[in-house]
Amino acid sequence: MIVKPTVNELLENVENRYALVIVASRRAREISNGDKPLINTDEKSSVTIAANEIVEKKVYVEQEDAEVDSETEKGE
Repeated sequence: MIVKPTVNELLENVENRYALVIVASRRAREISNGDKPLINTDEKSSVTIAANEIVEKKVYVEQEDAEVDSETEKGE
């Protein structure tokens, strides 16, 4: 079974595995609670959607306080 995106692809946009878990889980929760995905996708899994948003640089972690920031929060 091939899983996309891979952890290595995700780590290109996040400082470390800990930060990756935090940003992916927070964003997945936002999606599960009704936020619209920031990417076009037919995917149903909020975790997979969050991972794809990280790879496409639609979501990132501010390193100082590990806060999740997305384009929708920045008004872009």
